Amino acid sequence: MSTYIFSSESVGEGHPDKVCDTISDAILDACFKIDPKSRVACETFVKSNIVVVGGEITIPKIGQKPIGSVINLDSVIREAVRGIGYVNDDDIFHADKIFINNYLTTQSPDIAQGVDATKAAGKKHAEQGAGDQGIMFGYACDETPELMPAPIMFAHRLGRELTRIRKAGKLAKWLRPDAKSQVAVEYVDDRPTRIVNVVISTQHSADVEHATIEKFCIEQVIKKVLPKNMLTKDTQYLINPTGKFVVGGPQGDSGLTGRKIIVDTYGGMGRHGGGAFSGKDPSKVDRSAAYMGRWVAKNVVAAGLAKRCEIQFAYAIGHPEPLSVHVDTFGTGSVSDEKILAAILKVFSFKPADIVKQLKLLRPIYSKSTNYGHFGKDDKDLTWEATDKVAALKKAVG
Repeated sequence: MSTYIFSSESVGEGHPDKVCDTISDAILDACFKIDPKSRVACETFVKSNIVVVGGEITIPKIGQKPIGSVINLDSVIREAVRGIGYVNDDDIFHADKIFINNYLTTQSPDIAQGVDATKAAGKKHAEQGAGDQGIMFGYACDETPELMPAPIMFAHRLGRELTRIRKAGKLAKWLRPDAKSQVAVEYVDDRPTRIVNVVISTQHSADVEHATIEKFCIEQVIKKVLPKNMLTKDTQYLINPTGKFVVGGPQGDSGLTGRKIIVDTYGGMGRHGGGAFSGKDPSKVDRSAAYMGRWVAKNVVAAGLAKRCEIQFAYAIGHPEPLSVHVDTFGTGSVSDEKILAAILKVFSFKPADIVKQLKLLRPIYSKSTNYGHFGKDDKDLTWEATDKVAALKKAVG
C-alpha cells in the first residue's frame, strides 16, 4: 500500500494575476465580437490604481485602423474590473478610478505569414500553421465527476463559493474580491481518501473579527462544498493564517497575465508545457492545443480506456502538423497505450486549423474560461469538456 499527500491551490477573481487574466480575455472576446478571424496576444499588468495593456492585435475586418476605432478599450477594461467586484468606496484599485495605459500594436507580418493559410516566400505549404513552437499537455482522471484531479477541483469549489456568496451580498458583506484556497488530499494506492488540510485566505473589510471569518469559512464554505466523507476530525483548517487580510488585490500586490498556469490547468497533477492561456486567440497553440489535449484525455477516460490519461503534443511555428504526439495512462489503461494512441490519431486531427474547427474556437467564449480553472466546467460553450468522442474511441480501439 502506497500513501502520499498531494496539494493544489486556486485563486479568486480578485487575485491580481487573475484580474489581469480577466482583462486580457475580456479584450479577446471583444475582438471576436467584431471579427472571429482576429489575432490577439494581449497582456495586462496591474498595480495600485494602474492598468497597463500591451501586445499585438490584428482585426482583419478593420484593416489598418487602430483597435480603439471599433472597441472602447476603456469601457471593456472597466467593466471587467467592475464584474470582479472592485467597486467599494475604499478600493484603491476601483473600476471607475483606475488609470489605463494602452500599448497594443498589430501582429508582426512575419508571424502572420507563417500562421495564415497562404503560401509565402520561404514557407513550404499553404496551410495554417501553429502560432508558435512549444509543447502542450492534456490530462484527465476518474477522481471526480468532472474527470479532474480531486485537489484542484476542491480548491476551485471553495473559491467559486466564496465569490458566489460575496456577489450575492447578503451573508457576508465584509468579503472582498481577493482570495486564495488550497486543499491537501491523502491518496492511498493512487485513490483520494481524505482531506488532510484546507487553507483559505480571503480579503475582508477592516470591521470584521478574525473569529467571524474563521467560523464563516469553515461552516458556510468548506463544509458546504467539500465532500463530507472526506472531511474528518483530523482535517486541519487554516483560515486567514496571517490574522489580517484587508489590503489586497492590485493595491497589495502587482499582477500579470499568465502567472497562474497551474491553477488554470490541473493543479500540478499532470505536466504543463509552460504556455499561458488568457489573452491569446486559438491560433496560439499554447491555448488551443492545451484545450485539445484536455478534450482527448477526457474522452479516453470517459470511454473507460484508462483511469488516468496524459497526452503531449509538440509544434513548430508555421508548421501545420504536430511534431509528436505521446500518450501515457500510467499503467491504468484497459488496453495498451499504443492502441489508445492509434485510436486517438484515427478519431482526432491535431492540425491547428482542425483544432479550431473541431472545438469551434472562433467565438467570444473565453471570459467563461478565465476563472476557477479552464478545465472541469459544465458549460456547453467550453467544447473541450464534451465527451462526444467516447463511442468513436471505443470503436477505433476495437
